[in-house]
Amino acid sequence: MTRLWNEPADFADEMIDGFVAANGRYVRRVPGGVVRSTTSPAGQVAVVIGGGSGHYPAFGGLVGPGLAHGAAMGNLFASPSTQQVHAVAKAADNGGGVFFTYGNYAGDVLNFDAAEERLRAEGVACETVTVTDDIFSATADEKHKRRGIAGDLTVFRIAGAAAAAGADLAEVTRLAQHANERTRSFGVAFTGCTLPGADHPLFTVPEGRMAIGLGIHGEPGIDETGIPTADGLAELLVEKLLAEVPEGVDAVRGARVVPLLNGLGSLKYEEMFVVYRRIAQLLTDAGIEIVDPHVGEYCTSFDMAGTSLTLFWLDDALASLWESPVDTPAYRRGSVAPQERSDTAAAADVADVIEPGDEASRAVAATVLAAVRTIAETVDAHVDELGRLDAIAGDGDHGIGMQRGSHAALAAAETVVAAGAGARTTLTRAADAWADKAGGTSGALWGVILHAIAAKLGDEGRPEASAVAAGVAAGSRGVTDYGKAEVGDKTLVDALVPFTSTLTQAVDAGASLTDAWRSAADAATRAAAATADLLPRMGRARTHGQNSVGTPDPGAVSLALIVTAIGETLATGAADTAAAETSTKENAHGTA
Repeated sequence: MTRLWNEPADFADEMIDGFVAANGRYVRRVPGGVVRSTTSPAGQVAVVIGGGSGHYPAFGGLVGPGLAHGAAMGNLFASPSTQQVHAVAKAADNGGGVFFTYGNYAGDVLNFDAAEERLRAEGVACETVTVTDDIFSATADEKHKRRGIAGDLTVFRIAGAAAAAGADLAEVTRLAQHANERTRSFGVAFTGCTLPGADHPLFTVPEGRMAIGLGIHGEPGIDETGIPTADGLAELLVEKLLAEVPEGVDAVRGARVVPLLNGLGSLKYEEMFVVYRRIAQLLTDAGIEIVDPHVGEYCTSFDMAGTSLTLFWLDDALASLWESPVDTPAYRRGSVAPQERSDTAAAADVADVIEPGDEASRAVAATVLAAVRTIAETVDAHVDELGRLDAIAGDGDHGIGMQRGSHAALAAAETVVAAGAGARTTLTRAADAWADKAGGTSGALWGVILHAIAAKLGDEGRPEASAVAAGVAAGSRGVTDYGKAEVGDKTLVDALVPFTSTLTQAVDAGASLTDAWRSAADAATRAAAATADLLPRMGRARTHGQNSVGTPDPGAVSLALIVTAIGETLATGAADTAAAETSTKENAHGTA
């Protein structure tokens, strides 16, 4: 388990600060992560990698000459936010375009894609290759759905080598795609991992058993078996990977392969060397030429006890790039020429000016603040249950992520309301803070929802119920457009869509916002419960399919809990307003 932390919510930021303090010759801190502290040639493609923290040396430990130019570093096991990715990419850009590469996870895809759109709108050329090396996370005919695990390193290294060699953005992208197509990985675990402050691991493996095909975010294995001998494990790993040799590779005619035996956090190097001894024998006996074998920690999962094997199948072009020198905090190969230190400092924070709303909008902003506070309190009350639901077929951090996001939103809303902000500004700032601090899929989607509602509130006057309903509908459309999930995929969309349609119908029929909201919350609650019968078709839970049947989707459940609680907040606010208006009228009558 993890033993050392201060405040669990601050762990990732404090970890990054300490990492930079220890590795100033390689990296400097920027908002959202790190970039090289050394100069890069003007016009060189900037390779930007990233993902959640908790996987060291991925991702910050791989920034340096010959490899990445920057790493966007999200919270623990949560993708970096759009703002973080954008900030790191802007800091890393050398004028030759930005190449993004990262593991194929829903939250990462959402946030990196959104950052890419922003950069392109600003005139920065961008391309992306997601890493899909894990053979157990999808079948070969759907390998585009596979997740990225330790095979990240091979794709990152080829992209970095190509950029260092002067390749343009299109060529870096082509070579990285080629490297991804020739990378296959497969992992096992003997224990789960425990995040700072958590009472138990994200998943458990029975004593004497081994999880097969697990993820690197605490996702449980797809299968389970007894723990074999070291040789037995080597034989399992090699057998599974040789059963899926990439297209264009003839494994029986002297193919060349880089084997990478990766420790997931707690497995000792000595144990891995015993396993690798047999791996090397098996590959040699199969007539395969071993090139530059790697045994160590390259992509961990906090304190998980486990290992994965990656086979990277070389051709002449990939073999040449693989020999390029690399010098990063955690990964070094060959000899890199001395580097000139960059004198670029992180951009100073710009003074935050809040345009005040009018009197009516400031009153609505107070209601918005009360609603955001209700969200944070609701998440706090259910954080353990949301984590438990998520652990059944996901990685168990949904409650933690929602807690980080909602509390960041509350702090932002409190700050701007105190400065006299109107309703739109209040909710917009809350949305930005939520998306930025929560990261991951839920952070991005809640940011979309709150932004859409904020746009309809305005900073002047009091919005009609129809405007609020229109904002919710816009948020629902934004979520489905952005996240690509549909009703029936077992996501928060299954609760959001019925909530939206019921709210709109009730408001259109003349109901008050409070009554319409309560009816819509009831619909969302019923829909969230009904997700228990569904098979997941999106997100990390998709890999574990049948495991989640009988359990409702945590994203749908959290949305239903939140809108139900907000309904009570709206009702209280409406009652207070009515009482105040009655008192005013009575006082006026008495005066008359």
